[in-house]
Amino acid sequence: MSERSRLSVRLSRLLNMIPYFIANPGISAAEAAADLGVTTKQLMSDLNQLWMCGLPGYGPGDLIDLSFSEESIEVTFSAGIDRPLRLTSTEATALLVALRSIVDMPGMVDPTAAHAAIAKLESAIVGGKTIDDAESRGPVPPSEAPAVATVRSALARQRTLRLIYYSASRDVVSERVVDPIRIVLVDNNSYLQAWCRQAEGVRLFRFDRIEAATELDEPARPPSHATEEAAALDLFQDDPAVPLARLRIRGDYGWVLDQYPMHRMAVHPDGSIEATMRFATLDWMARLLLGFGSGVTVLGPAELIAAVRERSNSALAAYEAAGFLETR
Repeated sequence: MSERSRLSVRLSRLLNMIPYFIANPGISAAEAAADLGVTTKQLMSDLNQLWMCGLPGYGPGDLIDLSFSEESIEVTFSAGIDRPLRLTSTEATALLVALRSIVDMPGMVDPTAAHAAIAKLESAIVGGKTIDDAESRGPVPPSEAPAVATVRSALARQRTLRLIYYSASRDVVSERVVDPIRIVLVDNNSYLQAWCRQAEGVRLFRFDRIEAATELDEPARPPSHATEEAAALDLFQDDPAVPLARLRIRGDYGWVLDQYPMHRMAVHPDGSIEATMRFATLDWMARLLLGFGSGVTVLGPAELIAAVRERSNSALAAYEAAGFLETR
């Protein structure tokens, strides 16, 4: 963020603090900092800065006046800034677009609250009518899925969860006990990031694959290193305990590298790409590779080559038996 942008953000925060403190007279610095999403040190710095804000003239009767300490904060003269700043049309539209983009993603926001906010923004933008106008949009959101609501509740209450989860890489449904950490958005899918006690590591659980969730009467206690912001945001960790496939991908099939968790190793003169990919079960990986046809060739390991060859031969035999292929 540029210095100019940083100062602009701070100015907006400063001016919106005045109506907040008017609405919460006598609040402590620690409570206010928690509500406003800043540190106590930053809050006190902002309050000192507010002494220099106010109306033209900049005399004792023009500048904002406050009485504050770490125990209590009160506004004694607001200089007319009694209400929060209003969003510009551009700002409101940007916020509306952002809300609409995440409201249907499970777990990201409370859908009822989000739809209420959307309705208010639409009304404000077009002066009392919704953007879709009209005669109207039907009632707002269906409530979120029970499993999603349970996960959000457990995260807010810092409670452990028992999940029934479908793992696409293993093609199995399993039961996990996890310590929730946060909800994240990765590649247009929402996930619960949590410490999995079964795997003894941080894992991402895609919300649309959580079949059931139960909040347990036990505080969540993920290890301290697991709560770091970047922990386990890689959906497919390079775990040496998981088998590794070596593949040769035809040049015109390069798109598979964007769609699957593959690591590019080399590019050959003919444009083909050598890559690797971890997989959980031989059966699942063989089925995946068969779907690429001649676009992807398996180089190893030997058991994966054998599994793909066996499935290919079975498929050819089935086609021949059905009369779709001529036997040579």
